[in-house]
Amino acid sequence: MAVKAEIRDGFKFRGGSPALDLAATVVGRLGATPRDLLATSADLDRWLVAAELAEGPPGSTEGNLVQARSLREALYRLGLSRAQGVALPDVDRDLLNGYAALPAASLQLDTDGRARLSGDVRGLLAELAREGVSLLGGDFWHRIRQCEGPPCAVLFVDTSRKGDRRWCSMSACGNKAKVAEWRKRERERG
Repeated sequence: MAVKAEIRDGFKFRGGSPALDLAATVVGRLGATPRDLLATSADLDRWLVAAELAEGPPGSTEGNLVQARSLREALYRLGLSRAQGVALPDVDRDLLNGYAALPAASLQLDTDGRARLSGDVRGLLAELAREGVSLLGGDFWHRIRQCEGPPCAVLFVDTSRKGDRRWCSMSACGNKAKVAEWRKRERERG
């Protein structure tokens, strides 16, 4: 099985879950000037294709964009609550459950033998919400972490054997942290 790129069409896919990857569509979330990568409905189309939830642009509307942002923020706050070991916010839990109750995109076997989702944007968002419910309420909820690389806010599922992964990506935040630590030790020696 081929390893998928962590960054596809300008979006980060480091969460280990499409639900957490949607939450990562705000860059610099913890900084003074966060940037929303879902600025337009065309951006939402691009993300859905990059996330491999749609083969081509599904035709997102402004209404879909509002729904996706709302779902994204609820998933972020719920994931962060799990990472911090605190109670889940009722408002976000209710919103997620509401999206998960909508008719989801159907899973179909394509002519090339691959499983693909088929449906409109609302159905794809409902499928993302169901993924979020499964993650946040399933066997791995206690493995949701927030990246320790400043100022990264990416949430991810820690699938490491020991359960002690600290960064969203070893090739990005992990590498930066290790280089910073090495430089600090070198300065202290010199």
